[in-house]
Amino acid sequence: MVKTICDLDGARRRFAAEIAGAGGQALERAFAEVRREDFLPPPPWTIYCDGAALTTSDPESLYRDVLVAIDVEKGINNGQPSLHAQWLSAIEPLPGERVLHVGCGGGYYSAILAALVGPEGHVLAYEIEPSVAALARRALAGSPNVEVREGSGAAGAFAQVDVIQVDVIYVNAAAEAPERAWIEALAPGGRLIFPWRYGSGEVTTLIARSQDAHPPRFAALTLGGVQFIGLREGSQSRASASDYAQALRVRELVLRSDRAPDDALIADFGWAWFSA
Repeated sequence: MVKTICDLDGARRRFAAEIAGAGGQALERAFAEVRREDFLPPPPWTIYCDGAALTTSDPESLYRDVLVAIDVEKGINNGQPSLHAQWLSAIEPLPGERVLHVGCGGGYYSAILAALVGPEGHVLAYEIEPSVAALARRALAGSPNVEVREGSGAAGAFAQVDVIQVDVIYVNAAAEAPERAWIEALAPGGRLIFPWRYGSGEVTTLIARSQDAHPPRFAALTLGGVQFIGLREGSQSRASASDYAQALRVRELVLRSDRAPDDALIADFGWAWFSA
């Protein structure tokens, strides 16, 4: 049976209400407005649900809490909506804010971010895989507050960004260290969220710059375990947390220029370190 526009709109609204949860009306509205199928290759699609890979051409199947393959061979997926809803709730992009999206894939979550910051805000999205960046660029062509660039979004590419500071940095690739360029680009009150690959696993890591402290301070919080494709061309840490329990003790990112590592050291990145 062919799905009608009304069928899909209804499925998307129900999906948005379920996924957004306690994330608020703005987040639910963003998920309800953005068409997931527009940011994927043509069907049939491979979706991953309960550990199984299924093939479908039914767009209504996309409005479930599932990963959808963008490039099966390279392991590039449109990520799990419930995880991204949690991340978006944690960093709370606000109308008018400037966002850097690293590892944007096909651009679906870039579009969600763009809906949250509104027409007065701006999203700069990086994707290193050329064919996937082209998909994102096509899908976001009608969004004037989004720019897609082909590149890693790590230090080398980020050094060329013509935006001095951003309010939100949303990283969808696992990094062994927060990029120094990301931290330096955070505006007062800015937030960075990324998957930290600490050694034996990965954890969601949120870093928030103080609003008015001089020198700035960077509160940090590590949340549950995650699994992302690795950040290409990223920095390497010199030392890392040895296990999950230790990674969850992180409370601050400390610039080495402000304070040398002490007994609270969790991971040393050379220019900065995670403190318990």
